[in-house]
Amino acid sequence: MRNSGILMHISSLPGPEGIGTLGREAVEFVDFLAASGMNRWQVLPVGPTGYGESPYQSYSSFAGNVLFISLEELQKDGLLELKKKDTFSGSNRDHVDFERLIPWKEALLRKSCKASYDRVSTEVDAFVRIHPWVMDYALFMAAKKHFGGLPWSSWPDKGLRTRTDAALKKYESLLQEDVRYHLYTQYLFRKQWDALKRYANERGILLFGDMPIYVAEDSADTWTHPKVFQLNQRGIPKRVAGVPPDFFSEDGQLWGNPLYDWKYLSDTGYQWWIDRMRGATELFDLIRIDHFIGFANYFSIPYGALNARGGKWVVGPGRELFEALRKSLPQLNIVAEDLGCVNDRVRKLLNWCGYPGMKVLSFGFGGDESSEHLPAQYTKNMVAYTGTHDNDTVRGMLAADRKALAKSKKWLGYRRITEGPWVFIRAIMASCADTAMVPMQDILGLNSAARMNRPGTVGGNWKWRMKRGAATQALAEKLDKLNRETHRGRHHEREQ
Repeated sequence: MRNSGILMHISSLPGPEGIGTLGREAVEFVDFLAASGMNRWQVLPVGPTGYGESPYQSYSSFAGNVLFISLEELQKDGLLELKKKDTFSGSNRDHVDFERLIPWKEALLRKSCKASYDRVSTEVDAFVRIHPWVMDYALFMAAKKHFGGLPWSSWPDKGLRTRTDAALKKYESLLQEDVRYHLYTQYLFRKQWDALKRYANERGILLFGDMPIYVAEDSADTWTHPKVFQLNQRGIPKRVAGVPPDFFSEDGQLWGNPLYDWKYLSDTGYQWWIDRMRGATELFDLIRIDHFIGFANYFSIPYGALNARGGKWVVGPGRELFEALRKSLPQLNIVAEDLGCVNDRVRKLLNWCGYPGMKVLSFGFGGDESSEHLPAQYTKNMVAYTGTHDNDTVRGMLAADRKALAKSKKWLGYRRITEGPWVFIRAIMASCADTAMVPMQDILGLNSAARMNRPGTVGGNWKWRMKRGAATQALAEKLDKLNRETHRGRHHEREQ
């Protein structure tokens, strides 16, 4: 099956609400994908963002980001009355202004909850019964606000930190209004998400999600399941995740996420991971697992270290985890993000699992002509990208890296930097890889200002938004022609 798709996060959709939503603009993007001949839409993690607004530092592995809820859809459903004064006043619609967006949107969602909760309380209750994690998440968020934003390991009430029955009942009652708000907004997120997923699937578009391997230190996950992680009795990590020093960073990368207690997980049949993956399958048709390497071997760094130099490699769960997942969830469709420190242990695990790995064409021009990221080295069972959310755009990379520009011009046969993005796209689309995925920024030929993330930096990331009207009919026709020529996406489906 020769698939093709576009990588663009929900937040990057255009629209008047300060951030992309699950409403009209998402539906229009599905229509654009269909008109382009694509059959995949890849997004970044859709959970509530934490530190630095990173989707990879979420307060929950199960919850949805309520900033994506469409207020316009709430108004259509009679759940919110919007007035002229409620219009978002952010100054730049090409980027997400989180500082203004968050209080503005929360105020309107709380207004909706106050006015309309009773109307949908039966549906909310049914949602909570089916998804028991929702109550834990709602209480976590309510308590976090109650204690001034402190991480749960610093909450002054020990009973709540350790989740005694008496403390849970006390705070569920004390924080009832806030708990109800979070239950309500999670219900709204899932209702709108499910509607979008149905719309996409009916038009032959599969939703391709992204799952971070690790969770945030301060999260509902660590609070509700501390034994799953390497935490001490106070809820503080013993050791944390990262990657070792390399050519790009002499200190390595210190991510700070708590590591898993794989022995405990093994002893419990990996039930927490099974539950997590089952939750992901409710949202997505395909799931990219970030940092797949960590299942074969993971880098373990002492908590409190200033950098990753003092870390060490530790053997991960390997096949045992994926045997448990296959037994419980036989229909899982997984893509392994296998970029980085790939050794024989990683290769053997990936080969055994049979999951497609990833190749990034932008990486291919940093070495010699034998680079595994060049199309000549591709195999069928992989997903080829021009770049990912962590890369500069193709145009930005070529403008900044003279050597890569010269090599790619020689290898791909083009003259001007402005031609580069489309030449890169054509190269991966024409390759033998089963799936080709292209960031929307490269389809639009944008420069570094449209970059989504700069790894290792905090601030200024995750903000890019596509301009309204950029996804034109002419652009869809151009992509559709390329899909037809390379026998990909919806055209390949018709040929079968």
